[in-house]
Amino acid sequence: MIGIDLIKIDRMKRLIERFGDHALSKFLSDNEIALIKNPRTAAGFWAAKEACSKALGCGIGHECGFHDIILSKSSKGAPIITLTPKVQDAFKITHTSVSITHDGDYAIAVVALETSSKI
Repeated sequence: MIGIDLIKIDRMKRLIERFGDHALSKFLSDNEIALIKNPRTAAGFWAAKEACSKALGCGIGHECGFHDIILSKSSKGAPIITLTPKVQDAFKITHTSVSITHDGDYAIAVVALETSSKI
């Protein structure tokens, strides 16, 4: 299953300028917020979580919330995406992959999920 999302970086910049870390806490954990360097990074994280929910086929909502999707970084700085056990079990996810990129005014993320069987 594959999901993709695109966000204008300026949208995230305005959100942060208006509400600060409180805005970030709506979709990121404290550990994720610690990884945010600038609005570009925050926009990439937003896009990754949205792309993941699209790959699950449910969007952000009751079945999978923003905090059920966890972003971290590898030792080389590559993004890593994991799911809470609740979501991983419900959707039978066995492997996750994420790619985040920024170009000009936009951040884009693609998430691929593998399952153990059909959902």
